[in-house]
Order: sequence, then structure tokens, then C-alpha cells
Amino acid sequence: MSGDVQVRFRERLGGRFLGATRRNIYVKSEEAGKRVLESITQWLEKKLKLKVNQEKSGVDRPWKRKFLGYSMTSNYVPKLKISPKSIERLKASLKEIFRKGRGRRLETVIKELRPKLTGWIAYYRLTKVKGILTELDQWIRRRLRCIIWRQLKRVYARAKALISRKLDEERAWRSATNQRGPWWNAGASHMNQAYPKRYFEELGLVSLEEKLRTYQS
Repeated sequence: MSGDVQVRFRERLGGRFLGATRRNIYVKSEEAGKRVLESITQWLEKKLKLKVNQEKSGVDRPWKRKFLGYSMTSNYVPKLKISPKSIERLKASLKEIFRKGRGRRLETVIKELRPKLTGWIAYYRLTKVKGILTELDQWIRRRLRCIIWRQLKRVYARAKALISRKLDEERAWRSATNQRGPWWNAGASHMNQAYPKRYFEELGLVSLEEKLRTYQS
């Protein structure tokens, strides 16, 4: 159960809530959750004269709720993880940078990404589920490869670029003339080989997975 609280107070069960905040209360069953939600809502509104945000308050499984951008796994021993909505918001904000990147140098795009990625993973450094960070890193690199493919525009420029990145000439020309779209090519093996993870690291791209490892080491 989550509720907006505007003053410092001590709840009758002994929990202490500081300042304007949101809190989760964990109980053993749905029925217990409903009872606690009803009783604490009445206490807040009638005794303390506070308004509980009904839209943000509710009873549900911990892994179906989010709290300050975090959620939990459904394991017997739950683990803290980044909520799906937080992932969606990050992707939405990064897409704006990628859209602007079509007409800019790749180094400029990566420079703009760096503070956003660094700040984001610093906030979520408590997460114990790291697989999503691997997926996000891969998605970001694919977006950057997509920018590269779009900027090259013509078949000759694409083939020449792939050859300069050590692809054999036959494969480079076959890839450059495949008539597939930028997003498909950005995830294809020829672009992954020509522009591997190391290439973007040398340009200063932040790896969310590796940054988290430094925070938790």
C-alpha cells in the first residue's frame, strides 16, 4: 500500500514515516493488505487530516507494484529490481537523443548520452537483477549502429565503411546491397562485427552493466 504523507508522524504499528513521501507496507496476505489499507487510510484522513492519494494506493503483489522506480522479483526470496516503467521512461528519453543524432557526429551523440546513463545507473545501483542492463546496453549500441547506417546513406559509402572496418570486400558489398532497413542492419552480424562493443567504448559510451559492477564491487 502506498500513500502520500505531508507531515512527520509515527504510525500506531510502530513504523516511522518522514516528510512528504510514499511508503509500501508488506503483509502476508491480500486480505491483511486490504485491512491495513482501510485502517491506515482512515487514520491518516480522520486523525491527521491528511489526504491519501487513492490512485497511487492499492493492494497487490510486490512484484506488480513499483516504489521509487524499483520493483521486486517474484522469487521465494525476492530481489530488488528496476521497474519496467522506469526502463520504458529511460528508453523514451534516449530515443529523443537518437533522433537528433541522425545529423550529428557519433561522438557528439555519445557525449550527450553519457551523463544521462551515468546518473540513471547511479540511482538504480541497488538493483540485484542485472540481465535487463545487458539488454539495455545492447539496445543502445544497436541504436548507435542504426545512426551510422542512416548517415552512410548510399550503397558505395556503406560498402566502403564496412571494408574499412575489416570486413572482406564480398561480404561488405553483399551487406551494403541487402535492401533491408536501418534497424534490421543495425542488429545484423555485419554491423555487429564492424562496430563491436569495443568501438563504442573507445568513443566513451557508458556501459550500464559495467558501471553497476563498479558500484557494487
